[in-house]
Amino acid sequence: MKVYLLKDIEKIGIAGEIINAKEGYAKNFLIPRKLGIIITKSNQEYYSKKVKHVVHRKEVVESKSSMLAEKIKSMTLTLKRKMHDDGKLYGAINRTEIVELLDAKGIKVAKNQIELDKSIKSKGAFDVTVKLSSRLQPKIKLNVVAEKK
Repeated sequence: MKVYLLKDIEKIGIAGEIINAKEGYAKNFLIPRKLGIIITKSNQEYYSKKVKHVVHRKEVVESKSSMLAEKIKSMTLTLKRKMHDDGKLYGAINRTEIVELLDAKGIKVAKNQIELDKSIKSKGAFDVTVKLSSRLQPKIKLNVVAEKK
């Protein structure tokens, strides 16, 4: 069943794209939640024209994302935190702090785009993944150091 997407759906497609979806998924999930419209013979031509605009937009977004990924790959962030004498932090480092560090460097990402392999609770160097898209996932080096007293 062909469905025209009205909103971006992760791992499915972006708004303005025509996808092939299973009938149950389309009728029970996409249509009731106003995420998509079923393509019929009468409206197929109209939505096919709209898809051409989306292809151009998709190319622009991909080029911007790839430029951002190249910028992020070369970054090393340093975070100063209070810690115990044995190198353990008083609290774990969360995604919001990493987003704020990136924002200070001029890179805007959402909190849900930051992926931590495990919680950061000690000093040292860590790899943090920034999920820009399903294909672009550059890693940032995060150095956690002790705050001077």
